[in-house]
Amino acid sequence: MGGSLGIICCFILGALCAWLGWVPDYLLGHEATVYVLYVLMLLVGFSIGYDRRLGEILRTLRPRVLLLPLATAVGTFAGSALVSLFMVYSMSECLAVGAGFAYYSLSSVFITQYKGAELGTVALMANIMRELITLLFAPLLVRWISPLAPISCGGASTMDTTLPIITRYAGQQWVFVSIVHAMILDFSVPFWVTFFCKL
Repeated sequence: MGGSLGIICCFILGALCAWLGWVPDYLLGHEATVYVLYVLMLLVGFSIGYDRRLGEILRTLRPRVLLLPLATAVGTFAGSALVSLFMVYSMSECLAVGAGFAYYSLSSVFITQYKGAELGTVALMANIMRELITLLFAPLLVRWISPLAPISCGGASTMDTTLPIITRYAGQQWVFVSIVHAMILDFSVPFWVTFFCKL
């Protein structure tokens, strides 16, 4: 949870610095966010390629494991579409925010690039909240629903920040499912977000 709070603090600090005029104009332009996005994608590639478990995970992958990320995506899109009925944003914009699957660092940059800073901020906060809800309510989700519930709730974060809490309350046997779930959702985020932003 400390990592999420640190990200929120950095976001508030950045917004405050820009509001006070302490940020150079060249950092506020469209080009700067695109370059940051490229660096972010490069770092994501590094972290996935460096993980020695990747080959083992892919070798032991069974088709049935793919049902959970599919269910997570369908549930997220259904929830986002339902929420759009009560929001000032269009359904496609709400679906773009939901398509972040708790991958706030990537989805918020894409959404800011396509739809502007306001919706990008909504995406950042919504996806951070998804991760925080998973961290806080994982024990209750396991007890009241199923060991798969916190994995689905965690979205793309189940390979890193929420994995320890899922392992602790759901059990070690769900580590493999959590990692595959997050990998699939991680790869899908850029495609889904840009698709809904272009609608």
